[in-house]
Amino acid sequence: MAEEEPMCTRYLQAANLISKRWTPLILRVLLVRPRHYSEIARGVGNISDRVLSIRLKELEEEEIIQRKVFAEIPVRIEYTLTAKGRALNEVVEAIERWGSEWLPLPEEQSPQPEKLPKIV
Repeated sequence: MAEEEPMCTRYLQAANLISKRWTPLILRVLLVRPRHYSEIARGVGNISDRVLSIRLKELEEEEIIQRKVFAEIPVRIEYTLTAKGRALNEVVEAIERWGSEWLPLPEEQSPQPEKLPKIV
């Protein structure tokens, strides 16, 4: 049983990291291509600036995304996935497939975030 504990711990750490509110949508938006803050906000939908800033900082601290600052006037900031972040592509796609198959949406659902292209 002791041999299973590290795997269980890692699984829980990973699940906790990517299951925070809004994080899966942020990852989904960034899997398409690098984005500016406002593009992420539009792609995710009804998220407050405060929460988006917190989530981006958490993902940056975990080295899942990288924040690039371009020395331009005005300053341009772009968020992109690191190799560690891109490795979540299969996880995001698997969750999308599972949700499509097992969680049909009600007709009267509230407005959705920006429609994103399929991840390739």
